Amino acid sequence: MIELHVTAEELEAGLDFIRRSPKDAGTLELIVRRPDIDRREVIDEGTVDPVVGLVGDSWTKRASSRTHDGSPHPDRQITIMNSRAADVIASGVHRWPLAGDQLFVDLDLGIDNLPPGTELHIGDAVLVVTAPPHTGCSKFAARFGTDALKFVNSSEGRRLNLRGIHAKVIRPGLIIKGDTVRVHRSTQI
Repeated sequence: MIELHVTAEELEAGLDFIRRSPKDAGTLELIVRRPDIDRREVIDEGTVDPVVGLVGDSWTKRASSRTHDGSPHPDRQITIMNSRAADVIASGVHRWPLAGDQLFVDLDLGIDNLPPGTELHIGDAVLVVTAPPHTGCSKFAARFGTDALKFVNSSEGRRLNLRGIHAKVIRPGLIIKGDTVRVHRSTQI
């Protein structure tokens, strides 16, 4: 299999495209279930649940070194990546699932637009953005190259959350590819 890695110059050239992502209402472009480690199932619709996350996903079986008992981290239940960033990094939608995220949205995921506590309404479901950062790792570098890892983990990449964000489900519901993702910001300080 030939690995497709985009150059640092190509990644930088894609920044303006990524920055033009919608801020208040975007689109759910892809849903990916991870039934087991390194397995991906692209689905057209799915159910999200406060207890199990994306139904059929392996989040409930994934141990975390960040919880006192090694259980799955509740604030890392759902991972969401900007579809424009995924497209620039992965060179096409067919490679987006390799990132390991469950939801790919055409929406500005930057910290200034979606701070922790922001609600995302998708179909019948409501997710809330959580605080833990979502950063690139060695698997991400192996799949997309070290330039991609440096790109998402750079100061600008972190500000824009190019690697994505974490969220948790606060209201269960059906989500369907193509659903509008509506941003509901907290008015509390």
